[in-house]
Amino acid sequence: MWDRNRDRLVASDPGLVRLRLAGLAVSGIVCSVVVLAALGRPLPTMLVAGIASMQCAFTVNDRTPRAQAVTLVLACASGALSMTVAAFGATAPPLDSVLFILLIFFAVYAQRFAPRGNAIGALAFFMFFFSMFLQIHPAQLGPYLTAIVTGVAANAFARFVLLRRSPERELVRVRKAFRARLGAVARAAAAYLAGGGTDRRRAQLRRADSRLHEAVMMIEDTIGDVLEPPASELLRRRAIEVELAAQWLSITTRRTSTEDLPDEVRDELAGNLVRFESLIEHDPRELPVISDTDEFSKVLVAGSRLDRGAPGDELRRAIAELALADVNAQRIAEHDYSAEVELPEPEPPQRKKVFAYDNRTRSAVQATIAGGLAVLGGELVSHQRWYWAVLTVFVVFLNTSTAGATFVKGLRRVTGTLVGIFGGMVLAFLVTGDRTVTVVLLLACVFGIVYTVRISQLIGSVFITCMLGLLYSLLGTFSFDVLWLRVAETAIGAVAGILAAVAVLPVRTRTVLRSDMEKVLANLHDFLDQSEQLLSGRENVNVIEYSRELDRSIDQVRTTVEPLTHPISLASRRDYGSYVLTTLDRISFRSRLIAARAEPGMLAGDDRLTTIVDRLTANIDILRAALGPGTQRDLDLDTETRLTRKSDDPGVRSMLISFGRLDEGIIALGKAFEVPAAESVQVNVRRRTVSEKPEADRVRHISEENVRRSTQ
Repeated sequence: MWDRNRDRLVASDPGLVRLRLAGLAVSGIVCSVVVLAALGRPLPTMLVAGIASMQCAFTVNDRTPRAQAVTLVLACASGALSMTVAAFGATAPPLDSVLFILLIFFAVYAQRFAPRGNAIGALAFFMFFFSMFLQIHPAQLGPYLTAIVTGVAANAFARFVLLRRSPERELVRVRKAFRARLGAVARAAAAYLAGGGTDRRRAQLRRADSRLHEAVMMIEDTIGDVLEPPASELLRRRAIEVELAAQWLSITTRRTSTEDLPDEVRDELAGNLVRFESLIEHDPRELPVISDTDEFSKVLVAGSRLDRGAPGDELRRAIAELALADVNAQRIAEHDYSAEVELPEPEPPQRKKVFAYDNRTRSAVQATIAGGLAVLGGELVSHQRWYWAVLTVFVVFLNTSTAGATFVKGLRRVTGTLVGIFGGMVLAFLVTGDRTVTVVLLLACVFGIVYTVRISQLIGSVFITCMLGLLYSLLGTFSFDVLWLRVAETAIGAVAGILAAVAVLPVRTRTVLRSDMEKVLANLHDFLDQSEQLLSGRENVNVIEYSRELDRSIDQVRTTVEPLTHPISLASRRDYGSYVLTTLDRISFRSRLIAARAEPGMLAGDDRLTTIVDRLTANIDILRAALGPGTQRDLDLDTETRLTRKSDDPGVRSMLISFGRLDEGIIALGKAFEVPAAESVQVNVRRRTVSEKPEADRVRHISEENVRRSTQ
């Protein structure tokens, strides 16, 4: 149980990147407080230093230490300048309000120059905020500017000395995360086979597959930070191949379980899966020991039998293929490129225009107007703490692209504040008068904020509100009225943000969804074209890369559709969003399956390949045209002829069935965008487009009627 819980923790945070950032925040705060306490500085200056250090830990994410040092210097300068402007603005109200609103525009607009722009804009915003929170005047600037420098320097000390980043260690952690999920797939497959394929075991196997896919996607984002090109690109490719081999193992396990196997064969296969899991569990620092073990040799021998008629041979081969894919990935992780045919060329960096109108500019304009509304609403509630409403506006416009996303983020912010207010009350009462315990709990809240806010805005808001309750207790200003005022100002800021997102230059979820879907369909079209090139033997291409591009574009749709699937959304919208995601998930799965099983020339000279791919790409073109203005055509539907033959090789049959599932997925996707399907039989052309088992991947959530386009 301990090992499995540890594996879950490691797999949920590949490379322990979030854990290190949280550690940076806490250690930086401790260092800055120790320095300022030794200098005899008052508590408010320690607060400013701690906030500066925490923001640097959270937002400074440049690739190299040198770039991080430059960003720290620039962020320190922007924070000091912002606090200076805020202090002088406070002497001539409402100048401070006007300056704060203008600052929102630059802080949000700066995010288009990520990652450096995020750090510069965020620190400038929060230093202005805390200048008003502490009511700093020009005569008090000296100690507070020193505190900002101290906080940034403390973060630099923690970043470059105490918790210095080690790409090699992070790579080992990434590999542990990957292998934890891979071992879970092998374990679930063994349990499924041994248990006779019950519904519970089937759900466990599917969950293990899903978590492996999520881990691979997270690892892809992390590999670029721990390996330089071309090693990072090669490891991405090999990790994808392992994922595809693992998915094929799951499919083969389910198929094998339905066969009438002798008990000794079933026990042998389950034992093979258990032994393979034991190989996976090895510490990656000892790898590639898997290729040197007797068990690995046995796996390869069992999977390379020429006689494919024996019961369970397909599963033995799947285990062997997964073992080989794993070894290839581990070789790249060990910087062994001897088995690679060619090394990928790194892509040149793209420069962004300083001035341009895009989604980030639009968000900056919306945030500015929302900030003005928040100031007006906040002033009605409190003349002293109206800036809390402006803070909420800034937070809800971070990394949002649609009005629906802004609404959901604002709701989470308010909900997290409501939940956190009770925690803040309880903690403040429990530790009143005990400064040591208060400081320890404050550091625990900071750790929780940095560790969780990237994965859950709701939980992050809870920690923030608890931290504020402790801060008020530490400053001696804690009261129920202050915390309830915090809730009211947060609600005003969230409402102001939502109103601006809906009324000012609105971008509806439907618009962004259509744009994202165009990219998905374009990637699917490219994938099918390249798959035909490979399967027909005309060209040897890496279709796995094209399937991964499709996965990335589908993940973007998943983010866009999130407001529709949120529990607060109407039932019809939730149904619509779930239908789109379910259909895309099936298309993504079948594409990965084709990429995993495709071999050069597998369908060379087979006219069925050209027929089905031509039909699929034609339907994709019809869908793409339907997403934009123009004449709409019906999708080409065939429900009569079969795509496979009884004489087909199992590999060919599996490949053609996957193409048939893609065909069904595209037809189902057309229903979501009100593109009907109709029979269109061509003269003298035999139709071969329906697989023999069409029910397995059929989307049953909404079947016969067109889905209502309710996307906002």
